[in-house]
Amino acid sequence: MALLDVDGLSVTFSRRGQRTVRAVDGVSFNVDAGEVVGLVGESGCGKSVTSLAIMGLLPRQRGVQVGGRADFDGTDLLKLDAKSMRDVRGRDVAMIFQDPLSSLNPVVPIGIQVTEVLVRHRGMKGEAARREAADLLDRVGIPDPNRRLKEYPHQLSGGMRQRALIAMAVACRPRLLIADEPTTALDVTIQAQILELLKELVHESGTALIMITHDLGVVAGLCDTINVLYAGRVVETARRRPLFAEPHHPYTVGLLGSIPRLDAGRGERLTPIPGSVRDVLPWPDGCAFAPRCERRLDACVGEPPALTLTHDGRAHRCVNPVSAPAKVGASGGVPAPRAEEGKKP
Repeated sequence: MALLDVDGLSVTFSRRGQRTVRAVDGVSFNVDAGEVVGLVGESGCGKSVTSLAIMGLLPRQRGVQVGGRADFDGTDLLKLDAKSMRDVRGRDVAMIFQDPLSSLNPVVPIGIQVTEVLVRHRGMKGEAARREAADLLDRVGIPDPNRRLKEYPHQLSGGMRQRALIAMAVACRPRLLIADEPTTALDVTIQAQILELLKELVHESGTALIMITHDLGVVAGLCDTINVLYAGRVVETARRRPLFAEPHHPYTVGLLGSIPRLDAGRGERLTPIPGSVRDVLPWPDGCAFAPRCERRLDACVGEPPALTLTHDGRAHRCVNPVSAPAKVGASGGVPAPRAEEGKKP
């Protein structure tokens, strides 16, 4: 059994007098202990909303409807009440948010923000909690941790703030860690350090990691399995190396083609994906990517494409894939079967 089994997750936003928006539409994926799974796609594809739904951080009383299942070690997180979810959140499932400056409380010292996690979930108090907080800051590479505990978020650099968030997230040694674009707005050197830190944490503790990003360069060196999202649905699932070597969905090809390459010729132009994220077709009317797809066929419009499984354990949601893998079946939303046990990506 997978540590986390997300099945048919859907999130709908509705407001009086405005059009109902389904941000997540039947997303399914699995995460095993010690595995790094990527959720990849452009801004607005539903990556962050998926993570917030799993963490129970969406305001359900304000026109938000969440459906499906998110079984964590046999417990459906979507059905837990607020009190039970607070016991799980931070202790067993933790999250690194996208913007550290807005995620940290600007008027509370870093030390208090780190120690409150230790007090709430590990029962530590006073000097013991402070020493553990300093050790956590030191573990994530923040110099002079005892001094940093007394400082406020604005006194730390962007990289240090992100490291402080990671320290808070791993304080209780969670079994599942969700990282929502943890390297956004950081320079390349700090990005590499943060990614290396996450790899070390996964390797040392066996923590499962969900990496949410739009940067395929990040997942290339970190993720074991990659789920590509578009307009709220998974359009392709594969292990890392097969996905980069032979992408099946035209959207995945477009994402890969838009990445700058160091070996590109001088003056060679990037190949952007045509159109805009707003140029989508409602899934009930066909493939949402059809208005931007250069491989569009008449069959792409009329009914939504099913998630097709292939002989190599991959899945794609396309009637005219870039390559032509042998099909073994189709599914309307179940996750693709995993690669053979022990097989490296």
